[in-house]
Amino acid sequence: MKLIAWILACCTGAPALAGNPPAAPAREMVIVVGAEGEPSYKPIFHREASSWSEAASAAGVDVRTIGETAASRAELKDTLAAMPKDGGDLWLVLIGHGTFDGRNAKFNLPGDDLAATDLAQWLKPFQRRLVVLNLFSASGAFMPFISAGNRVVLTATRSGTERNYARFGEKIAGILDDPDSDLDADGRISLAELGARATAEVVKFYEGQQRIVSEHALLDDNGDRLGTETPLLNGPPPAARETGSRDGSIAAEISLGKSARALSFTPAQRERRAGIERRIADLRARKIDLSEDSYYRQLEALLLEMAALYGEVRASNPAAGQTR
Repeated sequence: MKLIAWILACCTGAPALAGNPPAAPAREMVIVVGAEGEPSYKPIFHREASSWSEAASAAGVDVRTIGETAASRAELKDTLAAMPKDGGDLWLVLIGHGTFDGRNAKFNLPGDDLAATDLAQWLKPFQRRLVVLNLFSASGAFMPFISAGNRVVLTATRSGTERNYARFGEKIAGILDDPDSDLDADGRISLAELGARATAEVVKFYEGQQRIVSEHALLDDNGDRLGTETPLLNGPPPAARETGSRDGSIAAEISLGKSARALSFTPAQRERRAGIERRIADLRARKIDLSEDSYYRQLEALLLEMAALYGEVRASNPAAGQTR
């Protein structure tokens, strides 16, 4: 319930760019497979790339995969330069290993590595919404360089010092079309839900190995270059930064595709949902002035109201919204 509260609250106050992406040109995805370093990582990275490619293709997203040649960096640069700078969402999925020496953040490629500063420069011309998934170790160091307005950035780590192999990439690739990833059971799997579920899977892995969690995924979609750690399934909503800004509102609206179980809202129902979301946002803004008991009592009432609305919508969509 706390995770759903976070996702619902994140949906409030989204800028105009949230919601359905422009229809033309088509949404696109560029997948970049980095250097494996050790042979054992090669099949893992291949599975991740295949999972993303299959999920994107099934959702009608145009896909191009780059990697495993000494010219990968140049190919990525040329590919981005040739792509339309306006239109539908562009997803950039980077799979592999990364490095950070205290100053320079890099994504490891078979030939020349990709520096965060170079990627930031290549992305500057884009006006279309960018979804940049840095699914590699030390990827948190990329955040200050590539976070910007009209972008959603997800990194496998919260800093460049988390240098060990990041399992977040393989965990998120393994749940792209898993019905259990639809945490609020609305028939669509948002990027926010994928991040939360993958984080839970990462924690489960480390706890199962009786090891300290050495990676913490970070999400940024408000362009403040700070990011917010993705929440645990059984944890509280992430605390707001000192700036008072929130991450997650855009990511909660973005998904690769729409499930056959997706719910269909009437205009009036969409307005009611928006109204509840605005009230949740207002409550969150006033949290510091409320007692903990009062805050959670009011939040629970709003969530129950939202649940009742979803129940009404499901009743009018008998073939949709059915879970597992």
